[in-house]
Amino acid sequence: MFHSLLLLLVAPADASTQWAQLTIERRVIIRVPMARKGKAPVRIAPQAKDAWREKKGPRCIALQSIRSASIVVANGVDLILADDHRYRARLERGCDATGFYSGFYVEPHEDGSLCSGRDELQARSGLSCGIDGFRRLVAQDADD
Repeated sequence: MFHSLLLLLVAPADASTQWAQLTIERRVIIRVPMARKGKAPVRIAPQAKDAWREKKGPRCIALQSIRSASIVVANGVDLILADDHRYRARLERGCDATGFYSGFYVEPHEDGSLCSGRDELQARSGLSCGIDGFRRLVAQDADD
Protein backbone atom coordinates (compact mmCIF):
# COMPACT_ATOMS: atom_id res chain seq x y z
CA MET A 1 0.00 0.00 0.00
CA PHE A 2 2.82 2.40 0.92
CA HIS A 3 4.48 1.84 -2.45
CA SER A 4 1.25 2.74 -4.25
CA LEU A 5 1.08 6.05 -2.41
CA LEU A 6 4.69 6.85 -3.32
CA LEU A 7 3.95 6.18 -6.99
CA LEU A 8 1.02 8.60 -6.85
CA LEU A 9 3.25 11.33 -5.42
CA VAL A 10 5.92 10.96 -8.12
CA ALA A 11 3.50 10.49 -11.05
CA PRO A 12 3.11 13.45 -13.40
CA ALA A 13 -0.03 15.50 -12.75
CA ASP A 14 -1.32 15.18 -16.30
CA ALA A 15 -0.96 11.37 -16.42
CA SER A 16 -4.18 9.46 -15.93
CA THR A 17 -4.12 7.06 -13.02
CA GLN A 18 -5.57 3.58 -13.35
CA TRP A 19 -6.33 1.39 -10.39
CA ALA A 20 -6.55 -2.37 -10.55
CA GLN A 21 -6.88 -5.14 -8.02
CA LEU A 22 -5.64 -8.68 -8.42
CA THR A 23 -6.87 -11.50 -6.24
CA ILE A 24 -5.10 -14.83 -6.30
CA GLU A 25 -6.99 -17.74 -4.80
CA ARG A 26 -5.74 -21.21 -4.15
CA ARG A 27 -8.14 -24.08 -3.69
CA VAL A 28 -6.97 -27.29 -2.10
CA ILE A 29 -9.09 -30.43 -2.22
CA ILE A 30 -8.16 -33.65 -0.45
CA ARG A 31 -9.33 -36.97 -1.89
CA VAL A 32 -10.09 -39.81 0.52
CA PRO A 33 -10.04 -43.23 -1.21
CA MET A 34 -12.25 -46.14 -0.22
CA ALA A 35 -10.64 -49.08 1.59
CA ARG A 36 -10.75 -52.04 -0.75
CA LYS A 37 -9.91 -55.66 -0.29
CA GLY A 38 -10.05 -57.11 -3.75
CA LYS A 39 -13.22 -55.86 -5.39
CA ALA A 40 -15.41 -54.03 -2.88
CA PRO A 41 -19.18 -54.33 -3.23
CA VAL A 42 -21.14 -51.17 -3.96
CA ARG A 43 -24.00 -52.21 -1.73
CA ILE A 44 -23.79 -52.21 2.05
CA ALA A 45 -22.96 -55.56 3.64
CA PRO A 46 -25.36 -55.97 6.62
CA GLN A 47 -23.00 -58.31 8.51
CA ALA A 48 -20.22 -55.68 8.49
CA LYS A 49 -22.45 -53.31 10.50
CA ASP A 50 -22.57 -55.79 13.37
CA ALA A 51 -18.76 -55.93 13.65
CA TRP A 52 -18.59 -52.43 15.18
CA ARG A 53 -20.13 -50.78 18.23
CA GLU A 54 -20.53 -46.99 18.24
CA LYS A 55 -19.27 -44.87 21.12
CA LYS A 56 -19.18 -41.13 21.70
CA GLY A 57 -16.86 -39.46 19.21
CA PRO A 58 -14.99 -36.18 18.84
CA ARG A 59 -16.29 -33.04 17.14
CA CYS A 60 -13.30 -32.93 14.75
CA ILE A 61 -10.77 -35.34 13.22
CA ALA A 62 -7.37 -34.32 11.86
CA LEU A 63 -7.47 -34.62 8.05
CA GLN A 64 -3.85 -35.76 7.85
CA SER A 65 -4.67 -38.84 9.93
CA ILE A 66 -7.42 -40.14 7.58
CA ARG A 67 -6.09 -42.92 5.34
CA SER A 68 -9.23 -44.41 3.77
CA ALA A 69 -12.96 -44.89 4.17
CA SER A 70 -15.62 -47.56 3.85
CA ILE A 71 -19.39 -47.70 3.72
CA VAL A 72 -21.02 -49.98 6.25
CA VAL A 73 -24.26 -48.15 7.08
CA ALA A 74 -26.68 -46.22 4.87
CA ASN A 75 -26.33 -42.89 6.68
CA GLY A 76 -22.60 -42.75 7.41
CA VAL A 77 -19.08 -43.15 6.10
CA ASP A 78 -16.49 -44.99 8.20
CA LEU A 79 -13.10 -43.28 8.33
CA ILE A 80 -9.99 -45.40 8.88
CA LEU A 81 -7.16 -43.47 10.49
CA ALA A 82 -3.39 -43.97 10.30
CA ASP A 83 -3.35 -45.43 13.83
CA ASP A 84 -6.04 -47.98 12.80
CA HIS A 85 -8.75 -46.23 14.83
CA ARG A 86 -12.14 -45.94 13.13
CA TYR A 87 -14.71 -43.20 13.26
CA ARG A 88 -18.12 -43.04 11.63
CA ALA A 89 -19.07 -39.73 10.04
CA ARG A 90 -22.86 -39.63 10.41
CA LEU A 91 -24.32 -37.77 7.45
CA GLU A 92 -27.07 -35.17 7.59
CA ARG A 93 -30.66 -36.33 7.24
CA GLY A 94 -31.59 -37.45 3.73
CA CYS A 95 -28.03 -38.25 2.60
CA ASP A 96 -27.31 -41.75 1.34
CA ALA A 97 -23.76 -42.97 1.95
CA THR A 98 -23.77 -45.23 -1.12
CA GLY A 99 -23.19 -42.09 -3.20
CA PHE A 100 -19.63 -42.08 -1.80
CA TYR A 101 -18.75 -45.61 -3.00
CA SER A 102 -15.78 -44.36 -5.05
CA GLY A 103 -14.37 -42.12 -2.32
CA PHE A 104 -14.96 -38.47 -1.56
CA TYR A 105 -13.34 -35.07 -1.50
CA VAL A 106 -12.93 -32.63 1.35
CA GLU A 107 -11.96 -28.97 1.22
CA PRO A 108 -9.63 -28.48 4.20
CA HIS A 109 -10.28 -25.74 6.70
CA GLU A 110 -7.49 -23.56 8.09
CA ASP A 111 -7.25 -25.70 11.22
CA GLY A 112 -6.58 -28.90 9.22
CA SER A 113 -9.53 -30.74 10.73
CA LEU A 114 -12.71 -32.32 9.43
CA CYS A 115 -15.48 -31.17 11.79
CA SER A 116 -19.12 -32.06 12.31
CA GLY A 117 -21.59 -29.23 11.86
CA ARG A 118 -19.12 -27.39 9.63
CA ASP A 119 -17.65 -29.55 6.87
CA GLU A 120 -19.10 -31.54 3.98
CA LEU A 121 -18.11 -34.68 2.11
CA GLN A 122 -18.25 -34.25 -1.66
CA ALA A 123 -18.71 -37.23 -3.98
CA ARG A 124 -17.39 -37.32 -7.52
CA SER A 125 -20.98 -37.42 -8.73
CA GLY A 126 -21.64 -33.97 -7.28
CA LEU A 127 -23.44 -35.22 -4.17
CA SER A 128 -22.52 -33.15 -1.14
CA CYS A 129 -23.49 -34.07 2.43
CA GLY A 130 -22.82 -32.31 5.70
CA ILE A 131 -21.47 -34.22 8.69
CA ASP A 132 -23.91 -34.38 11.62
CA GLY A 133 -21.44 -36.00 14.01
CA PHE A 134 -18.64 -38.49 14.54
CA ARG A 135 -18.92 -41.76 16.42
CA ARG A 136 -15.90 -43.75 17.58
CA LEU A 137 -16.08 -47.37 16.43
CA VAL A 138 -14.96 -50.19 18.67
CA ALA A 139 -14.67 -53.78 17.47
CA GLN A 140 -17.59 -55.86 18.69
CA ASP A 141 -16.53 -58.76 20.90
CA ALA A 142 -17.62 -62.25 19.87
CA ASP A 143 -19.33 -62.53 23.30
CA ASP A 144 -21.59 -59.49 22.70
